[in-house]
Amino acid sequence: MPRPRHLGPIAGSLAGAAAVALALTGCVPNKAVAEAEAVQVTLTDTSCTVKTATAPAGPITFQITNTGSDVNEFEVLAPDKLRIAGEKENIGPGTTVNYVVQLAEGSYYTACKKGMVGSPTSLAPFTVTKGAADEKSPSESKQVAQAVANYVSYVKDQAGQLLTATQTFAAAYKAGDDAAARAQYPATRTYYERIEPTAEQFGDIDPALDLREADLEQGQNWTGWHRIEKDLWAPAGFTPSDPAGRAVLADQLVADTQKLYDLVHAKDFTLTLDQISNGAAGLMEEVSRTKISGEEEVFSHTDLWDFQANVEGADVAYGNVRAVLLEKGATGKATAKKLDSEFATIDKLLAQYRSGDGFVSYTELSTAQVKELSDSVNALSEPLSQLTSILVK
Repeated sequence: MPRPRHLGPIAGSLAGAAAVALALTGCVPNKAVAEAEAVQVTLTDTSCTVKTATAPAGPITFQITNTGSDVNEFEVLAPDKLRIAGEKENIGPGTTVNYVVQLAEGSYYTACKKGMVGSPTSLAPFTVTKGAADEKSPSESKQVAQAVANYVSYVKDQAGQLLTATQTFAAAYKAGDDAAARAQYPATRTYYERIEPTAEQFGDIDPALDLREADLEQGQNWTGWHRIEKDLWAPAGFTPSDPAGRAVLADQLVADTQKLYDLVHAKDFTLTLDQISNGAAGLMEEVSRTKISGEEEVFSHTDLWDFQANVEGADVAYGNVRAVLLEKGATGKATAKKLDSEFATIDKLLAQYRSGDGFVSYTELSTAQVKELSDSVNALSEPLSQLTSILVK
């Protein structure tokens, strides 16, 4: 019997231990995919080159090598060059990873993003031609459809709860009730952190809501959660926004959250199996990139709330595709067993740091405790990185 999937309390990140996180910034290559079967992609600090500009519809494996000096991101964009059909983040310098994405017949663009900030660069046309007929059995097709339907419902539910909680939080912040706003801040953000990979598919929504100060480009207008976080936990020498400035930030936060809500509640909104499984892996990459190092909540130090929310989101995504995974023979069953175990381990570790309805400040964690959490994230990330390639083959 699969263990129950929870939507438990919410939590998330860690600060000041960047060295511990270094081992987690890369992705585990999928050794099951032969190099000859993959579309070769080379990333540099100034460009990305896709060796083949066409591939048949279905699961497509991009084998991505980052020869540059900085972390990079590879994207597959829809014809409007805004909507993201697939993306692989956190590709560390000197690493090669395999990224599997399910693409329908049509026209796309490939692109990259050095440092994972700013606009995509090196946009190049990529054509997906008619592929072989889907060989899934009627039983498996039904399982896939049910998994997608269930997860889409989950995303809509989280977006709805996010909107309601954000409206309440923004009202408190706008009114100058800092105590109430600080108390609501981490709990409200958890709804977003659980479904962040879906939000990232909609172009500018994620940076509008969740951009960190460290990722600001010169001249860029900073809005969203972390801009407000800086007001609520103002560092020395920083002058918080006046009432008029607060009103602008609060109203924009609600408006951008409403956009996200509207997008996921649109009649044509759906997801694919690989978007769900890649999203689960992406959430753990979020943990390894900014939560383990404490770079997400640099003013409030509420990182453990985000950490837990990312784990919960990954767990729910995995839980929805688990039945499909179990139908994938011995490899699928072994992967499910491993994921069940690793999710249970990381849940147990995070539970040690609960305080009341939330979590202790990240600053209270010792280096050894951060290392223990880091090792658990690494252990969970490895089988999650293999999930999509097993599911779609």
